[in-house]
Amino acid sequence: MSDEKGEKKPVRKVSRVESAAILLMSLGEADAAQILKHMGPKEVQRVGAQMAQLQNVTQDVVEHVTTEFLEAVGGQTGLGIGADDYIRTMLTQALGEDKAASLIDRILLGGNTTGLDTLKWMEARAVSDIIRYEHPQIQAIVISYLDPDQSAEVLSNFDEKVRLDIIMRVAALETIQPQALQELNNILEKQFSGGTSAQTSRIGGVKRAADIMNFMDSSLEAPLMESIKDVDADLGSQIEDLMFVFDNLKDVDDRGIQSLLREVSSDNLILALKGAEEDLQEKIFRNMSKRAAELLRDDLEARGPVRVSEVEAAQKEILTIARRMAEAGEIMLGGGGEEML
Repeated sequence: MSDEKGEKKPVRKVSRVESAAILLMSLGEADAAQILKHMGPKEVQRVGAQMAQLQNVTQDVVEHVTTEFLEAVGGQTGLGIGADDYIRTMLTQALGEDKAASLIDRILLGGNTTGLDTLKWMEARAVSDIIRYEHPQIQAIVISYLDPDQSAEVLSNFDEKVRLDIIMRVAALETIQPQALQELNNILEKQFSGGTSAQTSRIGGVKRAADIMNFMDSSLEAPLMESIKDVDADLGSQIEDLMFVFDNLKDVDDRGIQSLLREVSSDNLILALKGAEEDLQEKIFRNMSKRAAELLRDDLEARGPVRVSEVEAAQKEILTIARRMAEAGEIMLGGGGEEML
């Protein structure tokens, strides 16, 4: 689109998730389906939700997204290499052995999703219903096996006493015998008609409990943490030390902050910064253009008092984006006990 002088107007900012959704919609059903087959449950859910929200996408935006994609893959020498060894090595280096194992099975071996992995594709409410009447230790193993954000959502469907029991058991888990994990997997496979066997034996732990707590709604997280400390003050402190909270964003490097800001809405940022420490606010300002920083300062002052619950919700939303970007290797989170590789 051009203005009256014939100059091309800049294309509006498009997030990575929206870019993926636009690209898939442009490819057509058959090709898009082939790509989605090789994506994990969280990625499919995020991209699918974004595809459902797309409307009035201009031709300029489609051309911009397509051009960016072609530029990104244009220099990739690995494109078109079909060697299994190459794919195995690439996925293992990118995801680690545990995360890559089931994906390699599905892509290279044509294996079906295991019973436990099938739960990752289900709605949190459905998972809650499946494990609701299982032994608490079984519940803890399942919660440990799921991704932290899904685990947090599943736990939100239980009452406070059950949540406390499960998260305490998750924190106490270190390893589980392969036979026990296989037995649980077999039970689930009978329900879901799964295939290959799970090999993971290390599961749970204090760090896992902290990761799950990170994704819980503030209204559930605070009382749960208080209950944990009532039962075991030392464990509560360990979990708290390992949790990545909003203030820990000041330990993220400048490039990471800049990448994160591109994915965060202005309204959420304003609300979140209302409750942030001054040094974190200054770090955010430093990583914006002078004009954008001035506008943000003005908006913060003009906003006036806001509810604590609104601030916490905005901070949680930004932290969720930050963790997803960290999982994708786009930024590195520091502080809060984040493991360094």
